[in-house]
Amino acid sequence: MGQWRPLAGPSRQVALEILLDGPLSRAELSRRVGLSPGSLTRLTKPMVESGLLVEVEGGPTDARVGRPSQPLDLDATAHHFIGIKLTGDSAIGVLTTLRAEVLASVERPIPDPTPSAVAELVLELTDALAVQVPGGTPITGLGISLGGRVADGFEVRWAPYLNWVDVKFGELLAAHTDIPVVIANDLTSLTEATHWFGAGRNSDRFILVTIGAGVGYGLVVHNRTVDSPDVTLGLIGHYPLVPDGPLCDRGHHGCALSLLTVRAVTEQVGTALGRPVGYDEALDLAAKGDPAAVAVVGRAGRALGKLIAAAANFTLPELVVLGGEGIRLAEVAHDDLLAGLHADRHPSAAELPMVLQPADFSEWARGAAVVAIQTFVLGTE
Repeated sequence: MGQWRPLAGPSRQVALEILLDGPLSRAELSRRVGLSPGSLTRLTKPMVESGLLVEVEGGPTDARVGRPSQPLDLDATAHHFIGIKLTGDSAIGVLTTLRAEVLASVERPIPDPTPSAVAELVLELTDALAVQVPGGTPITGLGISLGGRVADGFEVRWAPYLNWVDVKFGELLAAHTDIPVVIANDLTSLTEATHWFGAGRNSDRFILVTIGAGVGYGLVVHNRTVDSPDVTLGLIGHYPLVPDGPLCDRGHHGCALSLLTVRAVTEQVGTALGRPVGYDEALDLAAKGDPAAVAVVGRAGRALGKLIAAAANFTLPELVVLGGEGIRLAEVAHDDLLAGLHADRHPSAAELPMVLQPADFSEWARGAAVVAIQTFVLGTE
């Protein structure tokens, strides 16, 4: 397959359109990139000859020549990427194609959170996934995501779940692998994956709300992810939702963190029952009608609806995507979520389409792979 990095201008736009939405007919490509059919043919000819693009069968018949047209596509299996999500206690890795299709996954605990030990673990996971590439072709890129602040796609400035400060994690990895490495914030990575290859692909504006160990918020406006160093601070976690709610670790009453995280739900249900409970057990109890669990989970559901309403009222999205390992709450407390949402929305406001992502860490790992794909395709972090 031809290389992406030298591409610029219309050539890169054509390649990106096909990557994200292909196969596409030449007529559709002409419309999308604003080129005449003749100009598009001249532009794509060397891209086909180099192997970057391929002609595929199955297009509609072209009446002018009396034969089926040949849409343009690319071979998504010509390049493979690895994405690894680091939590405070585990590393989850996936192997993907150029279109972020997951081919294999692996998970390992993190017994030692020191940077050198985690780097060694990341390389072990990389090796375990690399051997599963069909045909044994080399890995094109490795993406790492974690909760915290990352600088220049290479240095971890702050990772609270791992207790890291100013760690040159990219250097630790680059010293032992030839695979290009990029490191990113996990929420930014998941937002990019949702934007490029997920539920938000065709939305000009959408929001992503995640609940799990924390509460996260991603925003895409005019088909671009809104990024800022402040994304890493989890600011939405301290948004007030219930005036007389429980306290968070910073003394806020009824903020998102005090109500919506996995820890908040399990601790509050456990306290009400007088015994420890796991997250799924707490939700199962609520689904079965246990009064104590219903009270906690119902309040959390209404709080989630209020949080979505606030985000939507400010940013006017076309779509709401809900994700994170704790997002099953949105299913169990669905009616409460809608009650909280509608209470804080104008009666005439448009209904918000909502999509739930799978509630597992492989989606976050796939997000890390997407950042590596973007770095390869666009040539930038």
